[in-house]
Amino acid sequence: MKEALYYRHEGNACRCLLCPYECLIEDGRYGRCRARAASGGRLYAMSYGAASALALDPIEKKPLYRFHPGSHILSYGSYGCNMDCAWCQNSSISQRQAPPDAVHVTPESLVRTAVEIAQETQQEIGGKYARDRTAHQPPGNIGVAFTYNEPLISPELIMDTAPLLRAAGLSVVLVTNAMVNEAPFMNILPHIDAMNIDLKSFHQGLYERNGGDTRTVMRNIETAAAAGCHIEITTLIIPGENDTEDGIRAEAEWLAGIDPGIPLHITRFFPRYRMTGKTPTPARTMERLAAVAKRHLRHVYLGNIRI
Repeated sequence: MKEALYYRHEGNACRCLLCPYECLIEDGRYGRCRARAASGGRLYAMSYGAASALALDPIEKKPLYRFHPGSHILSYGSYGCNMDCAWCQNSSISQRQAPPDAVHVTPESLVRTAVEIAQETQQEIGGKYARDRTAHQPPGNIGVAFTYNEPLISPELIMDTAPLLRAAGLSVVLVTNAMVNEAPFMNILPHIDAMNIDLKSFHQGLYERNGGDTRTVMRNIETAAAAGCHIEITTLIIPGENDTEDGIRAEAEWLAGIDPGIPLHITRFFPRYRMTGKTPTPARTMERLAAVAKRHLRHVYLGNIRI
């Protein structure tokens, strides 16, 4: 087991300081993320290196459309999440403790796999997309994306792996809800080359109903942009929840105030998890909201839809 970062002792329990919930975790129990547990007076990162998924994906699938477009990246997923979104498409790993088929990896083995894939795929896709990547990056695979579940509930693995990836000339990518406290985020940020941040709504109500906090996410978007990290934003449009023109206009105006060049992915909802009774977002709604966002942002993309 890997001892966790960001906690303090309170009596016989451990206070986790990683995310805004700051769970007080008694010995033998887990925090709300299902990935951090107390034992013997210490807090442990139980999901450290527990891989529930490994796949080579197009970078656009993250989605990152303006970070080395046309390239591929090794996607690593574990388990657990500190939110409980009713529409989660990965609930089988995000809303449970360790899956029985999880495979243990180390930072070293994860980087070896990333490098091997980069070398093996060099002839296959390297030449076609070489013009889209910086010279130091091996063709075929540009690095590792921590994704599928919430990666920031396991910062220990990210911070142990990132220097090894950088030394190999590979990139470090996060696909995250950005629901993390300021101090941990500031420590992790220098290790990250790009991230897609899920901004679920510009208003607090939707976050409160699904275990999150708008202000925390907005602060971390501002912080990442100010640090020069490449960021792209995804907002899933759910009928009756966050599908108003006023809402997307406020979000786009706010993002434009940071940088009008920040890409925004407006993604179509399909029934999942505890929202199987809802219908998919109408295509006309997606088109209308994209048009509103484009008045303020240079790069607006529609996801999960063909027009």
